[in-house]
Amino acid sequence: MKTVGGAQISPDGRYVAYVIQQSSWEENDFAQQIWVTQTATGESYQLTAGKKSSDTPRWSPDSRRIAFLSDRDGKRQVYLIAAAGGEAAQLTTEENGVESMAWSPDGTAIAFTSGSDSAAKKERKEKYGEFEIVGGDYTMRHLWLVKAPAEVPADPKKLDKPEPLTRGDQFSVSEFSWSPDGKRIAFSASRDPDLSSQSTAQIYVVELADRHVRKLLEGGGPNTRPRWSPDGKQIAYVTSNGQPYYFYANSRIAVIAADGGAAKVLTDAFDEDPNLIDWGPDGIYFGGLQKTNAHVFRLDPATRAIRRISSPDAFHFPDASFTADHKMMAGVGAPPNRFAEVLTSSTDEFSPRYLTDLNAQWKQFSLATREVFQWKSVDGTPIEGILIKPADYDPSRKYPLLVVIHGGPTGVDTTMRTPDRTYPVELFAAKGALILKPNYRGSAGYGEKFRSLNVRNLGLGDYDDVISGVDALIAKGLVDKDRVGAMGWSQGGYISAFITTYSDRFKAVSVGAGISDWATYYVNTDIHPFTRQYLKATPWEDPEIYRKTSPITYVSRAKTPTLIQHGDQDKRVPPPNAFELYQALKDRGVPVKLILYRGFGHPINKPKQQRAVMEHNYEWFSKYIWGEETQVN
Repeated sequence: MKTVGGAQISPDGRYVAYVIQQSSWEENDFAQQIWVTQTATGESYQLTAGKKSSDTPRWSPDSRRIAFLSDRDGKRQVYLIAAAGGEAAQLTTEENGVESMAWSPDGTAIAFTSGSDSAAKKERKEKYGEFEIVGGDYTMRHLWLVKAPAEVPADPKKLDKPEPLTRGDQFSVSEFSWSPDGKRIAFSASRDPDLSSQSTAQIYVVELADRHVRKLLEGGGPNTRPRWSPDGKQIAYVTSNGQPYYFYANSRIAVIAADGGAAKVLTDAFDEDPNLIDWGPDGIYFGGLQKTNAHVFRLDPATRAIRRISSPDAFHFPDASFTADHKMMAGVGAPPNRFAEVLTSSTDEFSPRYLTDLNAQWKQFSLATREVFQWKSVDGTPIEGILIKPADYDPSRKYPLLVVIHGGPTGVDTTMRTPDRTYPVELFAAKGALILKPNYRGSAGYGEKFRSLNVRNLGLGDYDDVISGVDALIAKGLVDKDRVGAMGWSQGGYISAFITTYSDRFKAVSVGAGISDWATYYVNTDIHPFTRQYLKATPWEDPEIYRKTSPITYVSRAKTPTLIQHGDQDKRVPPPNAFELYQALKDRGVPVKLILYRGFGHPINKPKQQRAVMEHNYEWFSKYIWGEETQVN
């Protein structure tokens, strides 16, 4: 099935480029190709093709050329193609590939980020072979500039080679944006690319004339996503504003003079994380979650007034691109019970015009329906979730219930349809189950206070939110209380592991890449600040909070048959978590199966292995919820 994303409207508003993704079973990859639709006529054409993916389309300022990223030569590189189609020219040959890019305002050049090993590191490898100094061997990302010809050349060998704009080992670049006059680039950079160094991210400006780099801020990070004002005098950016617990506290949009000075926070009144998109002549645009919905907003930097652009309330439209005058925008969105489509709308009054119809490919199927379900947790906290019902739902029946728990914890489930990737929700519904996706405490979209409710309360508060949702459905007479299962990945896997060891209310559980012991997680993960912020301590400072919130602590209670799924190369939640839970359950005689997916990290992100993950889950719950023996081939 095809999905769509990455919609970019041309500066003149005549076209929208976007990416269509589809499984390639031959390549075992989610192949992506770029399409273009004319906004006036709705006529579409495929711009790129081939076995390898092409994505991230970016229009030239004159709307005649499109730069994009592709791994067709093995590494992700920048390519250039005429908007009308034809052969693409490769502009870069970076040894570690390209991560992001942006056109200069005059369309003569493209800036991009890429990392390359230092000469000393290459020499070391040649002399001693491969080894890694933990916390010391980094490939720094830097800004580069490559000239973009006015016409796509027939002979790409004649193109100029990229030039570095930043160098050295003092920082690693992430997001960036051009000044309106094309003379400067603002960028955010952290001490190194280690995820544990996020708090060091600051805003810098590089002068293209002499490559001089200035740091605009000191401290108060992470500070990220710089965007220039139309007059080039100010820079907007996203900041934690010095909040040390930035994993769950609100981030904010702030502005600072392009030459430096005191920063001014603009979005104190917006109780969610703003995703800064762009700064146009009529204000600063950002996206934000609103419970189970997502919208685009416009901020007046002078008055700090915020206006929601997209509507109605029940709609999912988290991001947008804009024409040069910011009077039109394009993005990917959908109302409840629809798959996402490419759409355009005026920025003055939201009236979406859909340019794709990928929902048509699902017409032959009777799909489950989604609705918001509300209940109160054990402590009285209001909780929402998504209740998924079979297409032939009968209110007089009692159904098996499967609880599917999102990760994060700052993820969120919505009423928009998405393809199943880990848990076969549509198959479970067609088999005759209700599915509950709880937005438990800590989920995004409900404000900072709600996101903070699981601080030093991980697992315990989460379980209360889940079980109270189960009980609410049982009380309404919708659920067979003797046939309830739970599953989740990452933080959802952790909560599922907690259910396995803490509760006897569930007939089957599936733990995907979940934490079983916070101390084990802490010393092995690639993102150490997570536990230090949510538990407000290290295991050495407060071993009791680590014990209290770890599923393994309660394993003596465990009775529930448990499937454990994990990527064997997972650095976020390393495999020792899976083995610890597996061995403890096995020692206690609890039915347990551990499946490792070879070569995968935290997400299982290839079609064949995702199919295996889903079929393994289908087999497990068919056995323990429906009493059926099935076997994955």
